[in-house]
Amino acid sequence: MSRQTAAPSPRGRPRSFDMDAAVERAMGVFWTRGYHATALPDLLRATKLSRGSLYAAFGDKHSLFLRALDRYIADAVARMDNELAAARPPIDGLRAFLAGYVDRTSGANGRRGCLLVATAMELAGQDAEVGRRVAGFFKAMETRVADALSRAKTAGQLADGVEPPSAAKVLVCFVEGLRVVGKTAPARTASQATADALLDRFTR
Repeated sequence: MSRQTAAPSPRGRPRSFDMDAAVERAMGVFWTRGYHATALPDLLRATKLSRGSLYAAFGDKHSLFLRALDRYIADAVARMDNELAAARPPIDGLRAFLAGYVDRTSGANGRRGCLLVATAMELAGQDAEVGRRVAGFFKAMETRVADALSRAKTAGQLADGVEPPSAAKVLVCFVEGLRVVGKTAPARTASQATADALLDRFTR
């Protein structure tokens, strides 16, 4: 992802900080504390910006949160595009996709949780802009998984009666469920075995 420098200040002086780095640091705070529990001083400490610089660059707390959420979603979509790339055999891609979620929901990674899932629980029913982003991400995931399953079906690799759209919904629900269960630090081997068993039910 390209790095962005801040736009010139209203007086014509360029802001001397990396906006992408500031967004990434803010994302870490929101991820750890949640939206409502994050206060302006938390963001100022993390981004190393003054109150005036933060507001001039990003607007208010909500606007900065949306930028951080967009960053998180963009990273997740790029990762899926790599795992489920059309150049990769579809079943291999699906196994990589599931293994990635197993890894991210195990140990310390799992206990940290998922910014998107936490945001959905905290804000999606109250904040239309957040709700659109969360729904858009889940739709993007479902579309990519369904495409991989469709390629597998064309190659004769899906079990009889398995339809890509419905199987994709099941896999999306499974990996997002792993995100929630990951907060309890499940054994990685158990999560991987469940992922393997689920995919094996869909394939031949």
